[in-house]
Amino acid sequence: MNNEGVAAVDRALSILDAFTENDASLTLTEISKRTGFYKSTTMRLAESLEKFGYLRRDDEGYYKLGSKPLFLGTLYQRQFKTADHVPQALRAIVAELHEGASFFIRDGNHRVCLHRVDPLRAIRDSISEGDRLPINVGASGHVILAFEGMGGQRYDEIREKLYSASFGERDPETAAVSCPVFGLNQKLAGAIAVSGPRYRIEETGVDKILPVIFQQARALTQAFGGNPNVFDKAGSK
Repeated sequence: MNNEGVAAVDRALSILDAFTENDASLTLTEISKRTGFYKSTTMRLAESLEKFGYLRRDDEGYYKLGSKPLFLGTLYQRQFKTADHVPQALRAIVAELHEGASFFIRDGNHRVCLHRVDPLRAIRDSISEGDRLPINVGASGHVILAFEGMGGQRYDEIREKLYSASFGERDPETAAVSCPVFGLNQKLAGAIAVSGPRYRIEETGVDKILPVIFQQARALTQAFGGNPNVFDKAGSK
């Protein structure tokens, strides 16, 4: 494909990106303003996208996403496997922080460690894939509860700051810092957690841990079909 063809694809994708959850219907003029394209260019691209099912136009002239993005999204979800994405993110965390990294999901009144990567250190937090831990104890458990709607000041703060830290809660000698990963419709997909001996986590500091886990949570959220922009100001609130 020549440069002109690549540019046309880029412009078409920019039109699709103009739609958001709050702006599901747009006029041609609104799309043109959001993309910065001439109205004639916008119309030509919109017609092509409509032809292939990526856009549809209602009787009042408003453009909306067509059925093709839904089909592709469903296909992606069917093919998606956490094992193709999560371990890589956890390895990146471990490489930078030199502490264990886990990915937890909820199972009833427990949180289950779905993926785990250990650091090359003799002294570390002892967690294995498949471990079931109480949902109401520990940083990742609190993250899961918070983003599944649990009420209370503690969970309000977690939802606002996008993380939870626990020191000696599950075990007096361990500590953890955790943040959410989101999927389609911004529903909770799981929680990333960094854990280790309490003295080392305290020495490293939450402020140093957060940028590392937020970076990987953002990447996983994008891979899971969520909106990664939620992490743009995470930790600064």
